[in-house]
Amino acid sequence: MGQFEIEAYLNHLAGTRKVSASTQSSALNAIAFLYRDVLNGEIPDLKNLRRIKRYQHIPVVMSINEVKGVLNQMHGTTRLMAELTYGGGLRISECMALRVKDIDFDMQVITVRGAKGNKDRTTLLPKSVIPALQAHLVKVAQLHKSDQLQGNGYVPMPNALYRKYPSASQSLGWQFVFPSAVLRQWLDTEHLARWHASPSTFRRAFRQAVNRAKILKHVGPHTLRHSFASHLLAAGVDIRTIQSLLGHRNIETTMIYTHIAPDYNNVSSPLDKIKE
Repeated sequence: MGQFEIEAYLNHLAGTRKVSASTQSSALNAIAFLYRDVLNGEIPDLKNLRRIKRYQHIPVVMSINEVKGVLNQMHGTTRLMAELTYGGGLRISECMALRVKDIDFDMQVITVRGAKGNKDRTTLLPKSVIPALQAHLVKVAQLHKSDQLQGNGYVPMPNALYRKYPSASQSLGWQFVFPSAVLRQWLDTEHLARWHASPSTFRRAFRQAVNRAKILKHVGPHTLRHSFASHLLAAGVDIRTIQSLLGHRNIETTMIYTHIAPDYNNVSSPLDKIKE
């Protein structure tokens, strides 16, 4: 497989298959990995490669009333997940991976550990969610105590920290805020451990709430993060602060939200002037 075959395949993806730019890039990266790490060679110079242009899309956001309508259709733990996701601008994976020690009620902040790009950051802990979250954590503590009485109470630790701090994996602080309903084998230690809840549980409950709220937009749980940023921007929060809360590396990534909520307050459609 040489230059001609690789170009033919990647151009086929762009032309006949009409895949996205990221799919073509993934295929190219896979071929580069094959040559570099398996064949111990270099990928040929692809002079005739037709790269697909990336489509710069504007994220879908919900209005404040739409967010309120969806939340009103949710109950219990999944509603708490949704409120933290929207109130702190979290990704779904970040919400699921929260641990008890990451919640600071005094400072009213959430610490997000090992987020995208393996970076830590802090974001907002909404005041309105504190009572429900505290009540939820009491139940988490009770579940953890029950696990300990049965000789378990372990939780998976990142970066092999369980070797450095053997007792930490049984401490309440390291337990997940949203623990799984079942115990699973922790292969590193052969203990039964309690992972975090499945993101699919949250996605399913959110989708059902969207349908009941009669929201016609194509939205998912990640839309709550987009809405968080858009609503902050509309409220006058500066773009740098929003960048920090979202954990974006580049300000250009955050600037996409200026296209979602442009300031049209002092602009009227020419059709309105005709009808006047």
